[in-house]
Amino acid sequence: MPESDPSPLILDSTEQRVLGSLMEKQRSVPGSYPLSLNALRTACNQATSRDPVVDWDEHTVTEALRGLRQRELVRVVHGDRTLKYHQLLDVRLELADDERALLTVLLLRGPQSAGELKTRTDRLHSFADRGEVEACLGRLADRSEALVVQLPRQPGQHDPRWVHLLGPVPAAAAALHPPMPVVDRESVLADGAAARDARVVAAYDSVATAYALEFGEELAAKPFDAWLLCRVAELAGIDPVVDVGCGPGQVARFLTDAGATVTGVDLSPGMIAQARLGHPEVTFEVGDLRALMRPRLAPAWGAITAWYAVVHLAESELPSAMAGLARVLRPGGWLALATHIGAAVHHVEALLDESVDLDFVLHDPTAVRAAIESAGLTVLEWYVRGPLAGVEPDTERLYVLAQRPT
Repeated sequence: MPESDPSPLILDSTEQRVLGSLMEKQRSVPGSYPLSLNALRTACNQATSRDPVVDWDEHTVTEALRGLRQRELVRVVHGDRTLKYHQLLDVRLELADDERALLTVLLLRGPQSAGELKTRTDRLHSFADRGEVEACLGRLADRSEALVVQLPRQPGQHDPRWVHLLGPVPAAAAALHPPMPVVDRESVLADGAAARDARVVAAYDSVATAYALEFGEELAAKPFDAWLLCRVAELAGIDPVVDVGCGPGQVARFLTDAGATVTGVDLSPGMIAQARLGHPEVTFEVGDLRALMRPRLAPAWGAITAWYAVVHLAESELPSAMAGLARVLRPGGWLALATHIGAAVHHVEALLDESVDLDFVLHDPTAVRAAIESAGLTVLEWYVRGPLAGVEPDTERLYVLAQRPT
């Protein structure tokens, strides 16, 4: 990976299609390669050898190219009369010809079996048999940073399917993350929301100093979080950003360092005191994300980040909480949310050597996305990742990027 771009290689669905199309045409029609913008758009919108079939306009492809060029995954080539585009993904990943062919087809057509891949890669690389395909897939899966994974076999499928790991693939989500068992996430409200909130505030007030010391620099070890937060700062532009459930301010400070104008809000006065002490350049206020106010100097927030801010809420509270955030978000504004997911409510009686009475809710990812959409926001991207060994608790995490329609 080039030293100039230390971020993880995570491609959204548009970027996947653009790179896959460039890789395909580079091999199948080398005389027409590199591709002009119009030719690339046609390749992306092809009705054959694509799943799903799309109908993107020029602006959509241009925006994807802009992001790919910034990450040095695409290079502009100056032709006689027009700009043309050349992909660099195979160089970035150091792909052999057979690996390149498989990854191209996986980017363009989603999850596929080894037999399907052999047939569909014929114009890109000649595999002798399915065994060669499976051996190549094995190499891609066994890399230090795996590029593909075999999906669990689903009912009615004769052969298992494979999917790339360069970004979210909606068609693979159900297989990778099957429905979770039923859990009583309403149990946190057994004695009412007010009593629950009082326990949360008391717990975080008591651990505020130790929490700031323990987690103040945690984003340095979390490249995915850092990548997504940098995108939020860029998307917000000059509009104000609010980080709800900010704790001791590590996310708010990161966003500030990325160029955003940020306010941090937290229910715990102790956490706000630590945030102000550690990051005096950032504005922090005691407040509740469920009653979030508009910014003082703007009509609405340009972006809202909620990093693990809903881990103490019952599932039934999510729709109203998301609606409250959407209410103070400008048209076209962004919501970025991260939370633990799973099928449990974990009760904790000790945190950072302090006695506490806290319940952590592992939410159902479908319910989280549904709550965001019920607030009138459009979920554009969502990701699930596992825990970083030695850095985080052993739970999966859901990340959602949503936008308020203009």
